[in-house]
Amino acid sequence: MYVIAGATGQTGSVVAESLLAQGKPITVIARTEEKGQSWRAKGAQVAVGSLEDTVGLTRILANAEGAYFLVPPNYDATDLSATQKLVADSLAKAARESGIPHVVFLSSIAGHLASGTGPIRGLHYAESVLTSLATNVTILRPAYFLENWAPVVPMAATNGILPTFLTPNRKIPMIATKDIGLIAAESLINPTNGVRIVELTGPEDYCPDDIAAILSSILNHEVHAQAVPLSAAASTFTHAGFSESVARLFEEMLAGLNSGHVSFEHEQHEGIEFREGTVNAAEVLKELLGRSERAQAGSA
Repeated sequence: MYVIAGATGQTGSVVAESLLAQGKPITVIARTEEKGQSWRAKGAQVAVGSLEDTVGLTRILANAEGAYFLVPPNYDATDLSATQKLVADSLAKAARESGIPHVVFLSSIAGHLASGTGPIRGLHYAESVLTSLATNVTILRPAYFLENWAPVVPMAATNGILPTFLTPNRKIPMIATKDIGLIAAESLINPTNGVRIVELTGPEDYCPDDIAAILSSILNHEVHAQAVPLSAAASTFTHAGFSESVARLFEEMLAGLNSGHVSFEHEQHEGIEFREGTVNAAEVLKELLGRSERAQAGSA
């Protein structure tokens, strides 16, 4: 049996679906019974619990072959680093006390860096506590999510503008969450011995100008990437519901992406694996546009 955290999210849902499709028994962790109902209907077991509840999590992990872990986003946290540390410590302690033989953990590009990476700093800490365990651990460090374009895709569709805090002509690694989930599921079924670190990207790198060009082709009208000053990032994120401190962390991460500080480690470290997914930006952007259209139709 495999335990999946974050099954209602972008990557965990793919992990769960993939394992079910292969006939593997899974238990998804849900905060409420209601949130787990759809998974129960698909044949999964549902364990109601919280990743911060170490005792409950230890019980859920008992007798499992492996688990998919992540640190869920908490955008309104007054102290995100403390929240991330709490979850990471709970995951590590539950893994140790349950004796689970293998854990797959979703980290991030630049997870090896201790500073200058914004919210990724918390994932760096989580990597450190999980890789210190006696159990086998696979660390996944994916690139920038292609799905991060979702909030601005509607603007591109309606007025041809793609606002971005990223440098318009600077290519960075990007990946679809479907690829992340499929590789995570594969990693669970084929556990490592010791610690394995895998950095993940999509079939090609993109810059905002590339994303705008792809949207232009899909929408049959011109879309242009519009650079937004990084000084406006914090206020933009707070208006979206982020706490002030979390907004500042995301500003730091964006600055790191633009400068190249937020980057992969495999070119400097032979022991780190590098995988490329197969889902391209056009596939993801078409899906995001479809979701936007359905949402607009539903609110009409």
